[in-house]
Amino acid sequence: MGFCHLSNLYLQRPIWFLISLVFLLLLLNGRVVLSDPNYLIGLGSYDITGPAADVNMMGYANTEQVASGVHFRLRARSFIVAQPQGNRVVFVNLDACMASQLVTIKVIERLKARYGDLYTEKNVAISGIHTHAGPGGYLQYVVYIVTSLGFVRQSFDALVDGIEKCIIQAHENLHPGSIFVNKGEILNAGVNRSPSAYLNNPAEERSKYKYDVDKEMTLLKFVDAERGPVGSFNWFATHGTSMSRTNSLISGDNKGAAARFMEDWFQHSGGGNLYSDDGVADGIPRRISTIIPDSHDNHHKLLELAASFQSPPGRPAKKILSVARRVRGALRQADKPGFVSAFCQSNCGDVSPNVLGAFCIDTGLPCDFNHSTCGGKNELCYGRGPGYPDEFESTRIIGERQLKKAVDLFNTASEKLNGKVDYRHSFVDFSQLEVTLPKQGGGSEVVKTCPAAMGFAFAAGTTDGPGAFDFKQGDDKGNAFWRLVGSFLKAPGKEQVDCQHPKPILIDTGEMKIPYDWAVSYLFVHLMLVEYGCLQKFLGKLTLLKFIIKN
Repeated sequence: MGFCHLSNLYLQRPIWFLISLVFLLLLLNGRVVLSDPNYLIGLGSYDITGPAADVNMMGYANTEQVASGVHFRLRARSFIVAQPQGNRVVFVNLDACMASQLVTIKVIERLKARYGDLYTEKNVAISGIHTHAGPGGYLQYVVYIVTSLGFVRQSFDALVDGIEKCIIQAHENLHPGSIFVNKGEILNAGVNRSPSAYLNNPAEERSKYKYDVDKEMTLLKFVDAERGPVGSFNWFATHGTSMSRTNSLISGDNKGAAARFMEDWFQHSGGGNLYSDDGVADGIPRRISTIIPDSHDNHHKLLELAASFQSPPGRPAKKILSVARRVRGALRQADKPGFVSAFCQSNCGDVSPNVLGAFCIDTGLPCDFNHSTCGGKNELCYGRGPGYPDEFESTRIIGERQLKKAVDLFNTASEKLNGKVDYRHSFVDFSQLEVTLPKQGGGSEVVKTCPAAMGFAFAAGTTDGPGAFDFKQGDDKGNAFWRLVGSFLKAPGKEQVDCQHPKPILIDTGEMKIPYDWAVSYLFVHLMLVEYGCLQKFLGKLTLLKFIIKN
């Protein structure tokens, strides 16, 4: 689910917040044997958890989803690839809903102060895994910070500080090394949460693809010439919505969990066989979602049993036991170079990790296929993860499924990247973009985009996190009452209405400028190239067809 989608199917709450989406176009030209290192590679990782209480969480646009603790901590992971005496690129993957232009600007300012023109907006790309369980309030457009009641300095500072620190780590750890690439399919970690919408694509277009979502994982393996394997990152498309809209614990969701699992796997086994299922689950707490009724008939007995246990008296805190001493020791240990693994987001558009399907929480029956409603109400339709009703278990399972494929690709990666390092960066005004379209019967026509606007369907949410009131997914009509409500904010003009047709406008965000811009118009397109592969960073969420057509 998420604040995302670039299409008219954009189904959830305030939409246009930027989410950095990363995806890889890879051309494999056969097996290449290992050879001498041809790059400088550096990896870093740093904590970006931020405020863990009394801050609205970013992703579901649910004002009642306020942080009250930590499931597991969030990190920024950085990867630098450089040619000796040549170009270099930096890629940072965040355990956050998305990156932010404002965060990126501040990080670049700090890097320029430290390194001059070595790292700029042209060769530094920052992306998020799209977890919906991180603190919000760090973006600069009104739509993205409405539910957090404005800008949250603590969230912003944690991100900027952590990103800067992890890039510094990667820079200081630069050593000669090599990069290998591998890819494979994961069939059980993502399903299309809007299958009826996908079926509206032309049959001849759908027939070109094996699935209705992208199920391919692509992995890059980083090998230090002296120390051996030092890290990896991969792209795979599935939403960070294993944790529900009622969750109040800070979490990296399934991708954050997968990253932790893989780093633990390498630390414990040195890259050997994957440890058992029981080992994977260690350290990940579980709970039952509050979306469904309490499933424990003996709830009170369990409380009485828990209350019967007596706490030990403890002992005085001596110098060696002091919290400050232990924390400082842990931080010093964390600064040492270690194995870094990132599970990056790809073209996740309508890819849900709730793979069991969407069901009505009142009847247990499947939701309406076309509108994802239950008796006409979208609030009752929820997707179920593989650990249903335990959403923490679903997070673990989907994370573990990505882990297993990543470990397999990591251990069998043999295609070596040998080409040049290059990059391109451009800001594009997507509100005034001319596009040439083919016409039926031959010829073409030039059409133009217009400022952003939220349709009625967005307010219905998705099966990962439904909206409220009487909105429905796929609504292309709207109604007079909600049009009137939207017009109190900004009544769209005829040109905007005609341009957005057939999507009815609920909130004309792209033309709202008070107190400042509500939605982004200028998006940046970032292309990074390590020959045989290119990394493209784009502000927005792409679906399967948009991803393939774009490439």
